[in-house]
Amino acid sequence: MRSAVIVFPGSNCDRDMAVALEQVSGVKPVMVWHREAELPQGLDLIVVPGGFSYGDYLRSGAMAANSPIMRAVKDAADRGASVLGICNGFQILTETGLLPGALMRNAGISFVCRDVNLKVENSQSAFTSRYEEGEEIVIPVAHHDGNYTADPDTIERLEGEGRIAFRYSREVNGSERDIAGIINEGGNVLGMMPHPERMIEPAHGRTDGRRLFEGLVEALG
Repeated sequence: MRSAVIVFPGSNCDRDMAVALEQVSGVKPVMVWHREAELPQGLDLIVVPGGFSYGDYLRSGAMAANSPIMRAVKDAADRGASVLGICNGFQILTETGLLPGALMRNAGISFVCRDVNLKVENSQSAFTSRYEEGEEIVIPVAHHDGNYTADPDTIERLEGEGRIAFRYSREVNGSERDIAGIINEGGNVLGMMPHPERMIEPAHGRTDGRRLFEGLVEALG
């Protein structure tokens, strides 16, 4: 599986993501600076990692969404390429319009950094195929603006079309219906606030995040 990790000023999970991808796939990902205008050819997966792009100034993900490389990412996604956005990456994907809704300030107005329980809502995508629907897993979160919101029609559409990938098992940040991750209509774009790349080996305490990457390797490799 040939992958790329997009790097912005303020990214702080790009190396974590690169390590996870290389460990699971056996292939080192390409690191792509945000000012590049084109992506490498032949990519199977594009990852927009977590962090605080541009220091979260203006609005989380808003400035990064206008970086030159994001036009190429959007074009690739529109052509069917798989795109994964984690934490700040999820925020960026909503700002670009690749995913609906927005990520707002946490309901408790505080930074949340801990392991959380997630319920797998959809196991039919390339991102979630190694999980069982209804399974509860543990993945870390680390965010200040993870409160997912969308208009009522969009929420109902996400529910009705099975596009909610993960849901918090209990309240974490005020997200509408405890949504932790969603998939686009085409099934090739996933955005999620928790960090699967931080739970892929026994030294992390659990390996629940590893199966996300294993499923991608199986589907895209």
